[in-house]
Amino acid sequence: QVQLVESGGGLVQAGGSLRLSCTTSKRTFIGMGWFRQAPGKAREFVAAITWNAEETVYADSVNGRFTISRNDAKNTTVYLEMNSLKPDDTARYYCAGEISGWRTPLAASAYDYWGQGTQVTVSS
Repeated sequence: QVQLVESGGGLVQAGGSLRLSCTTSKRTFIGMGWFRQAPGKAREFVAAITWNAEETVYADSVNGRFTISRNDAKNTTVYLEMNSLKPDDTARYYCAGEISGWRTPLAASAYDYWGQGTQVTVSS
């Protein structure tokens, strides 16, 4: 059974930083992404990375502040380094993996497996 386990969320003041991690034992995801969902809002794309880390893509709202990376040394771990956090970044952050191909990494529907999420709260 494929599992994606997120960690690293928490409460931080505006301007602060957090690093989220997503660990999975499955090493054959073509792409892995981070999405977020705030209360009353739709799930939105944050960032994604290919299996070999050659390509990354970011939502405009986080570009320049967030960095996605991965480490495949043992299990596959995908990180989301979040800097200059704003109250608008408050949401539950989800890790996702897709096995079909790097075609529409911004679309939640492209992903086959999802984690349970980790809460990020940014206070003003």
